[in-house]
Amino acid sequence: MTNEWTITVDARHAPTLAAFWQIALGYVPSPPPAGLRSWEEWYERFDLTDDEKAGVAAIVDPEGRRPRISFLAVPETKTVKNRIHLDVQIGGGRAVEHAVRWPRVEAMVQRLTEAGARTQQIVEGPHGLPDHVVMLDPEGNEFCVL
Repeated sequence: MTNEWTITVDARHAPTLAAFWQIALGYVPSPPPAGLRSWEEWYERFDLTDDEKAGVAAIVDPEGRRPRISFLAVPETKTVKNRIHLDVQIGGGRAVEHAVRWPRVEAMVQRLTEAGARTQQIVEGPHGLPDHVVMLDPEGNEFCVL
């Protein structure tokens, strides 16, 4: 039996980072926990302050197949390279012809740049063709688009 788990991301501003990752992953805001009508009801139940309410956000796969991602505000900024990162696999993998795959990657890179990401590096793959793009989310967390 497996354990229930979620990915949690430290953030300076949790709602902003959650909104960015909704775009990147096609996720939606997390519904309130079972048995509750709203997040406000949950906040009241646990007596969260306004600062605590503003410091949390969560997103989910609308199809329920992939893990939930939570965002929690922390006072410090990111200072070193991630030891774990997400790969946004939009291109379809190397089995897909490069002429089909790479335009998909470029389109997502453009969309994420418009949403606040920055390109850090375009990495070459076999035969000297571009393979994937290393990007930074709005708070500087590394991820790849491939």
